[in-house]
Amino acid sequence: MKVLVIGSGAREHALAWKLAAERRVTEVLCTPGNPGIAAVARLVPGADLSPEALVAVARGEAIDLTVVGPEAPLAAGVADRFREAGLHLLGPTRAAARLETSKVFAKEFMRRHRVPTARYHVVEAPEAARAAIDDLGVPVVVKADGLAAGKGVVVASDRAAAEQAVDAAMIARQFGDAGARLVVEECLSGPEVSFFVLCDGERAMVLGSAQDHKRAYDDDRGPNTGGMGAFAPSPLMTPALEERVLREIVGPVLAGMRAEGAPYRGFLYVGLMLTADGPRVIEFNVRFGDPEAQVVLPLIADDVAPLLAEAASGWLAVGRCRFLPQRHVGVVLASGGYPGPFETGKPVEGVEEAAAHPGTLVFHAGTARRDGRLVTAGGRVLTVVGQGHDFETAIERAYAAAGRIRFDGLHLRRDIGRAALAPPAPSTPRPYR
Repeated sequence: MKVLVIGSGAREHALAWKLAAERRVTEVLCTPGNPGIAAVARLVPGADLSPEALVAVARGEAIDLTVVGPEAPLAAGVADRFREAGLHLLGPTRAAARLETSKVFAKEFMRRHRVPTARYHVVEAPEAARAAIDDLGVPVVVKADGLAAGKGVVVASDRAAAEQAVDAAMIARQFGDAGARLVVEECLSGPEVSFFVLCDGERAMVLGSAQDHKRAYDDDRGPNTGGMGAFAPSPLMTPALEERVLREIVGPVLAGMRAEGAPYRGFLYVGLMLTADGPRVIEFNVRFGDPEAQVVLPLIADDVAPLLAEAASGWLAVGRCRFLPQRHVGVVLASGGYPGPFETGKPVEGVEEAAAHPGTLVFHAGTARRDGRLVTAGGRVLTVVGQGHDFETAIERAYAAAGRIRFDGLHLRRDIGRAALAPPAPSTPRPYR
């Protein structure tokens, strides 16, 4: 099987790394890729990420299966175009991808299909947003409707912060057209868990769980980012909770998408808040998470290529996959200033030394080769993953390896995985009605 991975980040590096080691995969290709991916896959240069260009690559390279990493090609309808061309691609259609590409669609879909989530208002003007804040009270969450590179959500602790978030989105147009409509929703309380399933339109296979660290600084301070680290599996995702999420959330989502004429095939990332009233959906992503993929994929003991191909074709034959008895902690090394303005082109040293550290993986995110040297090329530069039989070992290995990497302005959080050492006691949630 020849597999094409679409994307250029650490998530795509983890996908390519996993696929390249599997016995049924003859070759992994990636477009556009990055220097780390180039070590495990053949990069396809010159292709853009438009549906037509990607169809041309898949046809020209006689690709058996294409796997989409980022959300933008899915929003552009790449899955629709591949299916029209008779090519196999894992990822939802443009209509199904609205679970992520439109916060308004996702919230109203959940209301129609009784999927538990926070109370909310959809607003199209600043005055309506302020009225929604009055109704829900503070703290409150303000979300841009469209895609905003993981930065379109503000958790406002007071009225002034909420109004500032509204003005930034709707008046200053910080997120462009993505902020023309907003979802203003109640701020739920509880620990957050990321839950991943692979879907074929009717069935779902559990791929694991993780906990992400979105804020830029230690102790969850500072602005939201695309993710500064993650650990897996989540100690909070018990078998009973997993079964409940499948029954109350994943099942209704798949049934609802079928009923609305957009069967869901692909990775589904369910962002959960574990409230006293039970799990509530914070958001959906229609692809694997980043940095969660970097800690979840290496835990899967089975080959994933045949599972991805089955899901893409509409029939998952296996009910469950096997997982390694390990704990993983991933630490993101970011450029100074991220998620705000940052400089690129900084020489990166010590990556090979870090990767050679026992029980460690290094996935490239924003890197490039310039004059034969590895340099920074993005806000998130690398994810260093520590593996261990317990979280203490995984944390120690991740930070020991990360300490061997150097570039000007390097920024990382020092508390990734700490929450796994003393997870909050589970509550006794009430059923959703």
